Amino acid sequence: MQSFNPKIGVAQIGSKHGHATSVLSTILNNPKVDFYGIFEPDIDKRNELKKNKSFPWNRVNFIENEDEIYIPEVKAIASEGSNIESLNHTKKILQNGKNVFYDKPAGDNYEKFLECINIAKDNDLHLQMGYMFRNHRGFQTLIDIAKSGRIGDIFSVRAHMSTSILEPMRKQISDHKGGIFFDLAGHVIDQLVYLMGRPNKITSFIRKDFTKTPKFYDNCVCVYEFKNAIATIDISSAESPPMARRFEIYGTNGSLIMEPFEPAQTIRAIIPNEKTNEFYISINDYVASFGINDTARYIEGFDRFIDVISGKLKPDRTLDHEILVQETLLRSVSLL
Repeated sequence: MQSFNPKIGVAQIGSKHGHATSVLSTILNNPKVDFYGIFEPDIDKRNELKKNKSFPWNRVNFIENEDEIYIPEVKAIASEGSNIESLNHTKKILQNGKNVFYDKPAGDNYEKFLECINIAKDNDLHLQMGYMFRNHRGFQTLIDIAKSGRIGDIFSVRAHMSTSILEPMRKQISDHKGGIFFDLAGHVIDQLVYLMGRPNKITSFIRKDFTKTPKFYDNCVCVYEFKNAIATIDISSAESPPMARRFEIYGTNGSLIMEPFEPAQTIRAIIPNEKTNEFYISINDYVASFGINDTARYIEGFDRFIDVISGKLKPDRTLDHEILVQETLLRSVSLL
C-alpha cells in the first residue's frame, strides 16, 4: 500500500545569495516541509559548505547531480544562487514543472523574467519572489490604513533602507548595474507599487561616492512620480548599524511613520478625528529574534508559500504584481 506523505517535498539550488543561509534555516525548521537537499552548482563552494559544521549546513544533504532536485517527490525549489545565476536557475526550475521561491531581485534580463512568469502561468505553478516585508506586520498595518482612506489622498511616500556591506558582497553586487539599489530596493518597491500602482515617471541618482570596489554604486536615490503624488527611495551601503530604516506615508488627512522597520516596534499615526490626533500603534515584529539571526524575516512568507502550493491559500501577490515590481526596479536603474 502506497504511503501518503502530507508534507511538501522541497529542495534548494544555490547558496551564494545573501539570504541563502536564512532561507535554508527557515525551510529546515518548517514542519510542513520534507527537505530533500541542496544542489550548489559550484563544486568548490559545495565542498566548502560540506566542511561547515554550523547550522544549517551541518543538517543538509548535499546533492551532487542537479537532476536529482527535479524528481517527482520534490514539488518546490528555493532559488538561492547569486543574482547573476538565479534567473537561469529559476527558469530551469519552472521548465521542470516545479514551484519556485525565488530570492530577490529577479535578475537584470526583463524578457527572461517574463518568460519565467509565462511558464508559471501556463503550467499553473506558483512563483513567489522573496521580498521579505510582505508578511511584516508593520507594513501590513501601514498599507491597510493607507488604503482605507483614513489618512486621505496620499501625496507623498518616503522609504529609507540603507545597509552596511563589505567585501566580497560588494563585488558580487557590482556585477549588476544599479549597485546597492538594484540589490535592496525591490523590498520597498514591492510595498510602494502595491500601494500606489505603476509610476508614471522615474528619476534616478545612482551614484558611487565612497567605496573603492569597481562598478559598485553605493549611494542611490530614486524619485517616483504618480498622478497627484511623489515617492522617494534612498539606499546607501555604508550606514552604521543599527540602521535607521523607515517608511513614511503622507496623506491629505494624516500621516503614518514607521521607524525603524527592522525590527518594527511602533507606527506613529497622525489621523485627525480619531480619539486623539497622534497615537502609536504597537508592532513588535520579530523583535525578540532580531539581532540573533534574521530567519524571522522569512518564516511566515515561506510558510504561506507552502500553503499556496498545498491549495490552502491564495498568493499574497499576483504574478502581474511580480512583473510590476521587477519592471519598476529595472526602470529605476536604467535597465528598461
